[in-house]
Amino acid sequence: MLEYFLIEKIKVKKVDEKRALEIISNEVKDIICNVDVLTPDIFFSVFNKKAEEHGIDKNSEIFKKYSDHKITNLLKIQDETRQKAHKLSETTSKALSAIKEKDDGSLIEVLNEVKLLKKEMNKLKESLYKDELTGAYNRKWLYDHCLDNDSNFQCEGILVIIDLNYFKTINDTYGHIIGDKVLVFIKGQLQKSKANVVRYGGDEFLLIFENKQNIDTVKKQLNQLREEILHKHLKAKETQFRVSFSFGAYLFDKSDNFEKIIEKADEIMYEDKQEIKKRIKGIEV
Repeated sequence: MLEYFLIEKIKVKKVDEKRALEIISNEVKDIICNVDVLTPDIFFSVFNKKAEEHGIDKNSEIFKKYSDHKITNLLKIQDETRQKAHKLSETTSKALSAIKEKDDGSLIEVLNEVKLLKKEMNKLKESLYKDELTGAYNRKWLYDHCLDNDSNFQCEGILVIIDLNYFKTINDTYGHIIGDKVLVFIKGQLQKSKANVVRYGGDEFLLIFENKQNIDTVKKQLNQLREEILHKHLKAKETQFRVSFSFGAYLFDKSDNFEKIIEKADEIMYEDKQEIKKRIKGIEV
């Protein structure tokens, strides 16, 4: 009995550490999204500082595995960027030489190299802006594409904040692997909205409609999507469960502050959550 208790205690500790690391990751993203040149050293310094603030043991197995994974990805991106920059320099030199020598054959070769390099750079850029788990856009994409240096919108549109209902229950009942699969599933469903889907953190997503649309039409669309998802029975460990979300939508204009807009949307989402939980009492089918 004692041995079983100790094993369960270790499992709980690992789960708690994983949740804390997810929180730390989101806090780190908020900081580094404003860094022009991100190196592994900068990332690790910020990551370590946040880990200390949250009381995470940096010698623990889960911390080492998590941080090593993040650093490895950064090193890979950094190395690929360096290679592409070197290739671009070589191609530019070849182009200048071909122009000087009026060598049409070399110019055609350079053009093909530039096309291939552009394709490779776009893939690299995409990896910087994608959430590793779900494939949704990440916060860096949001800050680079939608906001200026003062976190004000550079366009007009509608922001929708999405928060899953009873997601903690899903994780506690079926484990984080199933929880991760639910997040991937939800991202796929949210894509039906034709909006830009951003994983904002944990089980929260943002939808960014970049063009002014009728907000009532957007709300109707999301209500329909929620009902469709509710009628899908998800399976785990020979049992079935369902998932739902709450949302808050808010119009924004160019130069509106992002934090103020998301605060307004969050208030609406909270009211929506209170209402839907009167009807949906849990994850049971």
